[in-house]
Amino acid sequence: MRKFLTALIVIPLGLVLVVFAVANRHFVTVSFDPFVSDDPSLSVSLPLFLVLIIVALLGVMAGGCAVWLGQGRWRRAARRNEAEARSAKAEVADLRAAAAAAKPGAQRLPIPSGAGLYGPFGRDKQRATL
Repeated sequence: MRKFLTALIVIPLGLVLVVFAVANRHFVTVSFDPFVSDDPSLSVSLPLFLVLIIVALLGVMAGGCAVWLGQGRWRRAARRNEAEARSAKAEVADLRAAAAAAKPGAQRLPIPSGAGLYGPFGRDKQRATL
């Protein structure tokens, strides 16, 4: 089901990108020189679709980094809580082992006579054990 939903999203998105790339093939000059606009020394000529796709990818990466950095305290709290839970489980296991060792012996309840292996009722109508 997940592969189907992924294909349902990725295939139309890919088609839109291909149509966009074919429609915007003309070259544009991207300049990184703010002082000389006539003949910039830091410039590159690229197809328009490539410029827009690169800018979109950079935006997605910048947003992902910002979210990752913003959630650092939550990841730190999750690690701390996980360590506390792990130590609490270890402590409970130690206490259970100590309590089991302190008991003189496990007492078993006597089985009523005539009850058989499955208790006083045996099995129900569907032959399931009670």
